[in-house]
Amino acid sequence: MPPSEATHTSHARPHRERSANDVALVEDAVRVHVAGHSRILREVDADLTPVTELLGEMARGGKRIRAAFCTAGARGASGGELPPGSIEAAAALEMFHLAALIHDDVMDHSDRRRGRPTAHRHFAGHHRGLRWEGDPDVYGEAVAILAGDLCLTWSDDLIDRAFADRDLATRLDGRAVWSQMRDETIAGQYLDILGQVQQTLSARRAGQVMRFKSARYTVGHPLRLGGVLGGGSDELLRAYDRIGLTAGEAFQLRDDLLGVFGDPDTTGKPVVDDIREGKRTLLVTTAAERATTVQRGVLERHLGDPGLTDDGLIAVCDVLRDTGAADEVERRIARLTAEALDIVDDLDVDDTTRSGIRDLVERCSWRRR
Repeated sequence: MPPSEATHTSHARPHRERSANDVALVEDAVRVHVAGHSRILREVDADLTPVTELLGEMARGGKRIRAAFCTAGARGASGGELPPGSIEAAAALEMFHLAALIHDDVMDHSDRRRGRPTAHRHFAGHHRGLRWEGDPDVYGEAVAILAGDLCLTWSDDLIDRAFADRDLATRLDGRAVWSQMRDETIAGQYLDILGQVQQTLSARRAGQVMRFKSARYTVGHPLRLGGVLGGGSDELLRAYDRIGLTAGEAFQLRDDLLGVFGDPDTTGKPVVDDIREGKRTLLVTTAAERATTVQRGVLERHLGDPGLTDDGLIAVCDVLRDTGAADEVERRIARLTAEALDIVDDLDVDDTTRSGIRDLVERCSWRRR
């Protein structure tokens, strides 16, 4: 069960106010950065306006959990102050995340994201509305890939700016974190796709995908990136990494549960997507390991079925519950959260930052969207 708000509200409030201010600065940095590049694109040709308008909309809002971990990590390493470059680094993480979402939605054939049509569906609809020639879906996917590529390049611009005024050693350390994050995230995405076509039901593979596609770049890398900017000690950076592995995994496990059992009006995306795409999550692999012959047949029949019906989705959800897989994932989230919070309690950081990182870890674990 999630902890009571009352147990830590008095300690968390100063951080929440400070974090809200940091996130507002990140929002502004993202907006200004996207607007500046959008002007360049429109100067090339006014026909690029639909692309810049959609990216401007998509770049607004979101949970900003990566940005918050980055600024908290930076403050923890610098005694509570926000080091120069922290906002740009946090904005770079958010632009990288947006690129990953746009490309992920293309690969997963997803229809909705954050309560609106995904980028490729949006551009396909634009094509249809104007009665252009050719296949609207092919056009939509092509434009979405380019839009995601733009976000990737813009994130690199921001990370360069974050470390521009630092000494060579700090710049190299920061770029090393950034480079590793990019490589691991793409590697995790590839393993996710490979697991779908191989129909692999392996807990080991599911753990690899979870760790590298999402967990480390959601928590661990943002904390470490901020820690490098703040001049954090090796001991602190190692502790940040450990928080990343535990809280990051809890975040992704919660995401897997929400992807099947969540409320689409709250999560902003259909619950059918993960099952239809045949995601071999730890939730699914745990169910497969415990399933009877009949239950395994249900999983094999419906996982990865592009024509998945509501009845098929209900059948899969019943297996996930009846095998105890959903409960096991909940217990794992609770264990990982407790481990992460123990690490946070031992951090050599100011009290406000410690309370703030605790708050972020709990948000990862118990969120509803």
